[in-house]
Amino acid sequence: MKVKRVFDLLFSLFLLVALSPLLLTIILLVKLGSKGPVFFRQERVGKDSIIFFIYKFRTMYIDSDSKGLLTIGNKDPRITSTGNFLRKYKLDELAQLINVLNGSMSFVGPRPEVPKYVNLYSEEQKKVLLVKPGITDPASIHYSNENDLLSKATDPEQEYIKHIMPAKLALNLNYILEQSFISDLKILFKTILKIISH
Repeated sequence: MKVKRVFDLLFSLFLLVALSPLLLTIILLVKLGSKGPVFFRQERVGKDSIIFFIYKFRTMYIDSDSKGLLTIGNKDPRITSTGNFLRKYKLDELAQLINVLNGSMSFVGPRPEVPKYVNLYSEEQKKVLLVKPGITDPASIHYSNENDLLSKATDPEQEYIKHIMPAKLALNLNYILEQSFISDLKILFKTILKIISH
């Protein structure tokens, strides 16, 4: 078993136990905040183009994803009041510890995209699908203000497709070329600092 997988397995198990009081609190807040399930599941494209379900703590009203895949800023009416808080501190992403534990994701790797946008990738961009996707990556750090950028765009989806998505893919393609266990630890540390700074 590779070092990265051993780290993912042991660290995800540790966090699930250590953060169990916080996770239980989030579950309670989601349930009290609005009707619907605790978890939001969505199809994403993983390593070798295999489709899997990503987990997040639900931050939107049920069936909101049918009204669009992108969330625009912090004033998106589809987001619950609890959801705004969870998103601000990236707490909704903690549910992806399940994905890390089951092996569909890693802590660090290119963020998995929905099939609709992956279908727009060039052959070069599809190289991000050669590695396991992650909870965080260099693009997540660089574009931590993505929602704000989209909220200012005249056509948010076209802004994402033509500008943000290609830039994020370029950062992740570079990450793959320079990937190492040490670089992954640095990205994980930078992500934590970024969240704290918010």
